[in-house]
Amino acid sequence: MQSQEPSAMEHPVGDRGPSPALNTSALAVLAGVFTVSTIAYLPLAWYLSLEHGIGIAAAMLLLAIFALVFNGLQHHRYQSFGQANTITAARAAMVSLVAAAVFYPPATQSIANAPWSFVILVLLALALDGLDGHLARRYGQESNLGARFDMEIDALLILCLSAAGYFLGKAGAWILLIGLMRYGFVLAQYWLPRLGGELQPSQRRKLVCVGQVAALCAILMPFVNAPISSWIAGFALLLLSYSFSVDCLYLLSETREEEQ
Repeated sequence: MQSQEPSAMEHPVGDRGPSPALNTSALAVLAGVFTVSTIAYLPLAWYLSLEHGIGIAAAMLLLAIFALVFNGLQHHRYQSFGQANTITAARAAMVSLVAAAVFYPPATQSIANAPWSFVILVLLALALDGLDGHLARRYGQESNLGARFDMEIDALLILCLSAAGYFLGKAGAWILLIGLMRYGFVLAQYWLPRLGGELQPSQRRKLVCVGQVAALCAILMPFVNAPISSWIAGFALLLLSYSFSVDCLYLLSETREEEQ
């Protein structure tokens, strides 16, 4: 049931850009999450037997993500940054640590030192993925910024997991296609602008995204090895290819023009 209480998000932001209230709200949330995360990264890296540089790399990546989010506030229609975006910011902090653990050399050693902790961190980020969307719908906080923020964090997480699968020898280099497909889709829009059209919300798309993360988490577990890990990753890649194909055909089809 939708909440009937008045919300601080009720008043839309004008066309002139984000209001001072929104800037203040977003800055407070992003700065708070960044500060807490930066303080937590170093002891977490020590506890998980990770390189000290991983905490620093994670903080730098998170700062870059938050700078992009703050720069995109004109696409958020409300006076408050919102609970949903706050949850997504927390997810961004987790995914930044995952990314640093995967790409900071030596990547295989960092993940192998604490594989279960790595998987648990990913699953926590995945669980919060459902929470931020629920809060956005429940409290009327949906916006283009929130949707894009959420989607790009999902894409970064899947890229990290597919790279981890490759670095650990769970599958061949083709597994990177799972993480790169989203970025290839964005790049293709420069040659096929119609691919940049609006897509309707899709439960199929969301389920496939969750399935990718679950499958990649599964193959990163220490007891899952080739060829089983390759079969799981291959099935995940087929599902993702199918989902992207459906969306591409819709965006390029005559049917979409008739609907508009």
